[in-house]
Amino acid sequence: MTWDSLLVLGYYLFVTTVAIGILMENRNPMKTMGFIMVLYLIPIGGLIIYFLFGQNHRKRKLFSRKGIRDNEHIRTWELENISQVKSAEEVTKHFLQDKWKVVNSLFNSDRAVLTTQNTWRLLRNGEETFGALLEAIEQAEHHIHIEYYIVEDDGVGRQFRDALIEKAKSGVEVRFIYDDVGSMSLKRRFLRPMREAGIEVKPFMPVLFPLLTSRANYRDHRKVVIVDGKVGFTGGVNLSSRYTNVKSEGRYWRDTHLRLEGDAVKSLQMHFLLMWRFVNESAPQVSPDYFPDIEVDEITLVQVAASGPDSDWANILSAIFTAINTAQREILITTPYFIPNDEILFALQTAALSGIQVKIILPKKSDSRLVQAAMMSYVKEMLEAGVKVYLYEKGFIHAKTMVVDESLCTVGTSNMDYRSFDINFEINAFVYDNEMAKALKSDFKKDLESCSEITLERWDKRVLRRRVSESFARLVAPLL
Repeated sequence: MTWDSLLVLGYYLFVTTVAIGILMENRNPMKTMGFIMVLYLIPIGGLIIYFLFGQNHRKRKLFSRKGIRDNEHIRTWELENISQVKSAEEVTKHFLQDKWKVVNSLFNSDRAVLTTQNTWRLLRNGEETFGALLEAIEQAEHHIHIEYYIVEDDGVGRQFRDALIEKAKSGVEVRFIYDDVGSMSLKRRFLRPMREAGIEVKPFMPVLFPLLTSRANYRDHRKVVIVDGKVGFTGGVNLSSRYTNVKSEGRYWRDTHLRLEGDAVKSLQMHFLLMWRFVNESAPQVSPDYFPDIEVDEITLVQVAASGPDSDWANILSAIFTAINTAQREILITTPYFIPNDEILFALQTAALSGIQVKIILPKKSDSRLVQAAMMSYVKEMLEAGVKVYLYEKGFIHAKTMVVDESLCTVGTSNMDYRSFDINFEINAFVYDNEMAKALKSDFKKDLESCSEITLERWDKRVLRRRVSESFARLVAPLL
């Protein structure tokens, strides 16, 4: 037997071993068959595709949450909130009605605590978001924790860097996590002054060639800021000048961010400390200063849900799926990337077919042609089920929000796509509040003024070339 024959035999023996491992995971039969076919039909390349995209990282969690959650301060806070909610469970259930299922889903899958004493403020676009963030940073007295997917070396990035340096020099603890792929523009000259000022700076999962791995790696897609354990932020706005909507920065970016004050901030804090433990291989000594007593008179029910390869379940996906299935009247969704899995697709279609008004706003022009083509491949089946689909024409809509029945809403970092639901690290605030739901609904209606509605008749008249390209793009949708 020649060396070539031995190499081929060795390769297929290895592939067979990998294929048996895939079978033993008992995943979706279509996915299982797809990856096995790729392994056998595309020599070498099939293995690369599988190891980049096919491994079940939810079963091979990147890090454990146990060490942080077992901390005395965090455990005490969780138990106190759980006790408070249980003591008023019947009242809360009556108030939330079917939405209580979402609360249970998040608690049972992620121990996401339902917090009650909170205030909120919606922030529209970068203009409002950056001002509120800088104001909170300026008022920091003990610590500032920041975690971002995209931080750019531009006017906004440098403004925040300088504000953090000033606070660090005044004695405030500053910890800063940035994703090494999303923030690939950050160089040593940007980060050096931060480190010299005493800021603890850590990249999330550094890579050698970020330009080649922008869609292959499991990334930290979160946007989180916590100040003194009292004020927290999350949403869609990254630290980049593109969000300022000045003409020199190009097209208009429509986004939504959320400012929280109250017990929900402690949930954000816990998830930041979990991530810090991973990127730093150790956590700071968790003191009461990170989980201070907060006096908030208002009652707003908020759950913070985080998901990623560190969680046992796809928590945000599960909560969104449950929320859709509890809808009685209306579902309003705004997302920049709509590449749903079968579960979300079927849930939305079923809701629309049952008479519930389902409306979705998507960008008319995405920041990726391939993603745009894949996204458009889902439009027809949405329209056929009675879902109303609108394309945002004013610029790029990057907000990630959902409103259900004017009683439940979510704002966060998760898109309606495979990567957000199953691959990236994401974080969303689920808010059970009529006033916030009405505010988001008002924003939705205002955004509709900059949209064009798609009709099934118009959609069927598209040129064949576009329909074919969209169908091909859909084949790789799980990888986008």
